Amino acid sequence: MATSHPEPTSRQTWSADTYERNTRFVSDLGAGVVEWLAPGPGERILDLGCGDGALTVKLVQAGADVVGVDASDNFVEAARKLGLDVRLMDGHALAFEREFDAVFSNAALHWMLRPEAVVSGVARALKPGGRFVAEFGGHMNVAALSTAMRAVGDAMGGDVDIAGPWFYPTEDEYSAMLRAGGFEVEKIARFARPTPLPTGARGWLETMRAPFFDQFGERREEAYDRVLRALKPSLCDRAGNWTADYVRLRFIARLPG
Repeated sequence: MATSHPEPTSRQTWSADTYERNTRFVSDLGAGVVEWLAPGPGERILDLGCGDGALTVKLVQAGADVVGVDASDNFVEAARKLGLDVRLMDGHALAFEREFDAVFSNAALHWMLRPEAVVSGVARALKPGGRFVAEFGGHMNVAALSTAMRAVGDAMGGDVDIAGPWFYPTEDEYSAMLRAGGFEVEKIARFARPTPLPTGARGWLETMRAPFFDQFGERREEAYDRVLRALKPSLCDRAGNWTADYVRLRFIARLPG
């Protein structure tokens, strides 16, 4: 679920243990896009941005021959411990040629900030007639979370761009990219999916946006407190349960046969 080569000041790092504790719901909620993929026995599938392999395992259990790629050393190590064929690779520079029946991705494409390069690499990796099936953040994803961080970053004199280093397109924008890359778009949908946060907004922020808070050094805790205070009226209910304002984009696209 990682990408490569962000700016040094905003580099996102991953811990499989922290991810498991704070954001396991990301892969748990991937069942819908796996249904769209409908992996078949013997199919060769590339899992792009496979993270710690939680969904990769499900594709293997369906009988597919699966290769996973991720740009995080920590995730690749965790996935390999599950016995998976997972390789350290930048999603912008996939090193495959006409090898796969399908390319699958869950909650990873929004971390890859050169989407045209990703689409081009996926097209090269697929056999003629192969399909690209994925789900990732769509336009307006985590809008409240991002806005609160940007407001606090501005007030504290920080780099506000580190608050939201993601690519969240509309369905029209991404459909155009897919078509420009040689794909036929069979189905695409953008939908809201309010998502409970098991360890609260603090756990989400620590996992997904630690670089934003780390830039404040000794004032790091102050930044967390300010962001949480700003978010609480809209994302936390009276019982203290936090919900993230997720919006997802899911699609099936296919190369001509």
